[in-house]
Amino acid sequence: MPTGRLTPADRRYIAARLAEGTAYAEIARHLAKPTSTISREVNRNGGPRRYRPEQAQQATTIRARRRRGSRPAVPPPETGATHGRDPEAVRLLQEQLTAMMTRTGLSSMASRVLTHLFTDDTANLTAADLTSRLRVSPASVSKAVGDLEQQGLIRREHDPHRRRDRYIVDDDVWIRAWLASARMNMLLAETTRHGAHTLGAHTPAGARLRDTSEFLDRLNRDMTRAAERWRQSLQPDA
Repeated sequence: MPTGRLTPADRRYIAARLAEGTAYAEIARHLAKPTSTISREVNRNGGPRRYRPEQAQQATTIRARRRRGSRPAVPPPETGATHGRDPEAVRLLQEQLTAMMTRTGLSSMASRVLTHLFTDDTANLTAADLTSRLRVSPASVSKAVGDLEQQGLIRREHDPHRRRDRYIVDDDVWIRAWLASARMNMLLAETTRHGAHTLGAHTPAGARLRDTSEFLDRLNRDMTRAAERWRQSLQPDA
């Protein structure tokens, strides 16, 4: 039976495969480990882009020493109804979502925060909720929610009764993220169009920038129309 314990050699193998873009499941199969073990190992040690085997091994050693000197930590209970869900299946899903979000460019902590908001039935948690569930410092949560707010992926709402802020992920969060990406494409299209004019549209470099601007213009229009159609489909019937 495969176990979840990783050796220094395992960690060096993980780092090498991550550099090649190998999926967690394939790494796990080669090492005869659960996929969740690989996902947890990478996400708790900097994510796919920052994973370093020596640092991961050192962090594991430190955690083991701490566990020997204290009682094992017990994960805090989730609030709200569980709807009969398998906690282990939910945990694995959260790890998979976090890994995928990290690959899109989000930091590891921002990905974890967004995952917990997105998979919570209320989609509505306080900083204290997130700190407790993720078992991290308030400063880590504060930085993560700041990054997510800046990108428009979550919003902050003040609760005057409890005198604290709540962080909310809306149902149309991915539509807004998609539109934000479209806006970035529009800015890039404008820049490349200006570059084509500067270099001369009939020169090789200028033509390359001209074609890029035309592609981005068309992509931006298609993305915007698709997002608006989907947003309209989410609206309740009048």
